[in-house]
Amino acid sequence: MHASPPPAPWAAYRRLWPYLRPYLPRLPAVMLVSLMATALSLAQPYISKLMIDGALMRHDMGVLWRVAGLMLGATVGSYVLNIAASWLHVSLSAAMLFDIRVAVLSHLQKLSPRFFGRFRLGDLMSRLNSDVSDIQRVAGDTLLAALANLLFLAGSIALMLWLDWRLFVVGVVLVPLAVGAFLRAQKRLTELSRQMREAGADIGSMLVDTIMGMRTVVALGAQTRERERFAAANDGFVRAMLRMQVTSFLSGAVPGTLLSASTAGAMLWGGYEITAGRMTIGTLVAFLAYQQRLFAPIQGLLGLSATLAQTRVALARIFELMDTAPEVEEAASPLPLPAGPCSIHFDHVRLSHGRAPVLRDADFTIPAGSFCAILGPSGAGKSTMADLMVRMIDPDGGRVMLGDTDLREVALDDLRRAVLLVEQTPFLFNATLYANIAFGLNDPGRDAVIAAAHDAGLEALLSRLPQGLDTPVGERGLALSAGERQRVALARALLRRPEALILDEPTAALDSDTEALIAASLRRALPHATLIVITHKPALAAMADRVITLKDGMTTYG
Repeated sequence: MHASPPPAPWAAYRRLWPYLRPYLPRLPAVMLVSLMATALSLAQPYISKLMIDGALMRHDMGVLWRVAGLMLGATVGSYVLNIAASWLHVSLSAAMLFDIRVAVLSHLQKLSPRFFGRFRLGDLMSRLNSDVSDIQRVAGDTLLAALANLLFLAGSIALMLWLDWRLFVVGVVLVPLAVGAFLRAQKRLTELSRQMREAGADIGSMLVDTIMGMRTVVALGAQTRERERFAAANDGFVRAMLRMQVTSFLSGAVPGTLLSASTAGAMLWGGYEITAGRMTIGTLVAFLAYQQRLFAPIQGLLGLSATLAQTRVALARIFELMDTAPEVEEAASPLPLPAGPCSIHFDHVRLSHGRAPVLRDADFTIPAGSFCAILGPSGAGKSTMADLMVRMIDPDGGRVMLGDTDLREVALDDLRRAVLLVEQTPFLFNATLYANIAFGLNDPGRDAVIAAAHDAGLEALLSRLPQGLDTPVGERGLALSAGERQRVALARALLRRPEALILDEPTAALDSDTEALIAASLRRALPHATLIVITHKPALAAMADRVITLKDGMTTYG
């Protein structure tokens, strides 16, 4: 999924206002410290004039000592104040960008599995890391530099006009041409920045896919092909980066040459005025110092335009995520959940993924406290039914009921505490067995975790691990077998004691004997809960009180 073209210049920045507004009271302090630092920096060229005209030209050592002390004090004071301004601004911008990251993460948590199914993981990580980091760099460094540059530019212009207005005209006559030359490159830089980010996201997605599927790549002997694919994608990224670098260089080189020509003109005019006796050497030296310092803020502000153009691309990519509407909305006035185990009823439910219908008319009831199996071939829509029961998605038509209450009228947190889904391919974090089983709970207690692990059939695993529950499971749990990962996920669910437990192919990696033991232990651990097992195994379905068969989007009993 590629980002849309960047919005109008200020449209993206206006989206940042809600995140900036809480920190506005802290901005005056930053601006005051920056103003004081700029004032000390502006004083230094004028101190040079005092040194030349008041001390060196008059051979006055007393004045020279005083001017040298004044210069040292102004320099040290400017450094200290600049450090303070930078600390204040970076702390403010970091807090603001943290709010943006939290807002994006919170929004992603509301999106359905269908969003993550169509969105490339590498692209998503690029937006959360690179794009948000670029925004933080602008907020933390560039905007502070822009404030300092604006203050310094205004002060320098005022002092140059005060020193000699005719010399000022000669010294800045080419500046408008330099600004125009730079601005002409900005539209091209914006487009190249977008292309480079998309090429970088392509590489990120390819690396994620290759690393996660490394066993498959090696098993199928596709290493060379994957290296060639990566080389091709990398070449595209390098070409986009080089185009942007060349354009960025030219956008600075042409204005820089014009500004250097302005310096040469000021030197010629000032030298002529000195020889005519209408200007002191100190005035020319101070003026040239201001003019040389004038170039830095002008180039900085011109560079800010390029940086902001890139940031607009980053903002567009971030807010494209934020603008993705959640498929599941929280009820405005949620109803309380019924007490105790409840029946689950699909009332003529219809659902399509894109144009393809998955459920045409699912209509059935699972009694409270029963053990129900949903049977059907792979791809029939069984996992979709599980997602509907925990409101990962909502039906296109019909209702999913918990007792007499439509799930859409229940608070999501309440629903997902009462109805728990264990997925076919459970995700384990790179932590210990204990941390994975207790994930999301505030210190449930070691005895409770051990009991849940026992009910999930993990005794044999724990007995042969020297560290027991404190054993790390590795990245995505790959230090464990597929069956062991499924049992850890079962233990995680049992620890929460839900009112209804949905198991999506929970024993796909287990043999028949272990499957029967797990089914029996689930009923012992949750004697009053509603158990729903989604499976394609008739042997597991035979253990259930009720069987619902799904075929061609329709459901039947038995």
